Amino acid sequence: MNREYHRWYSRSLDRDMELLVFGHTGARVLVFPTSMGRFFQWEDTGMVETLGERLGRGSIQLYCVDSVDSESWYARQKHPSARALRHSQYDSYILNEVVPFSRQRNTNPFLMATGASFGAYHAVDFAFRYPHLVDRVIGLSGLYNITRFTEGFSDDNIYFNNPCAFIANEHDEARIAALRRMDIIMAIGRDDPSCGSNEEMSSVLWEKEIWHALRIWDGWAHDWPFWKQMIDTYIDGHD
Repeated sequence: MNREYHRWYSRSLDRDMELLVFGHTGARVLVFPTSMGRFFQWEDTGMVETLGERLGRGSIQLYCVDSVDSESWYARQKHPSARALRHSQYDSYILNEVVPFSRQRNTNPFLMATGASFGAYHAVDFAFRYPHLVDRVIGLSGLYNITRFTEGFSDDNIYFNNPCAFIANEHDEARIAALRRMDIIMAIGRDDPSCGSNEEMSSVLWEKEIWHALRIWDGWAHDWPFWKQMIDTYIDGHD
């Protein structure tokens, strides 16, 4: 299996950022780590191995990015506006640096975004903000209402990075049409504390007539053995 390590100075974040690429061709997949996780997390936890056969035959190519969660949403010492601003800078890094980098290395037009736990938030937030870029998003045990990190404060950076909020008020027909074209898959355990957030996100999507798959698994299902099963089940579609 092809494995590449890359590091460059990010102008968006004013710091060096690292990532790993797995596979040589196929649909490009942006992989976000769990809260405050690192770019090598999916390799260390066996998620890459779970997808090894697909990577080997060239059906997908993973771009495993790093996080700045400790500088953004999890930086409790900062005001919520500062946390959201740092997240917006991270969003710029993904949009203006990582996605173009992936296109330079792989001309396959199909782009996915995925992640587990807080990585699912990142994947869904990015996909819903840029539906013209993302063809499939797979959220595993995610949280899609970010208000627990904002202590009642709101500004544009918070609002436009809170999927349950900005999709509920989305009225641009072109963006809604792009969302309707996207494969949207959310999987979570019934006993997961974030299950309600998934049901809320699902309700918001249905109100906009945006088709999607909400898959509620038995039990808690919030750990790597479950996420391996989920990604193996959903990476190819809505099964």
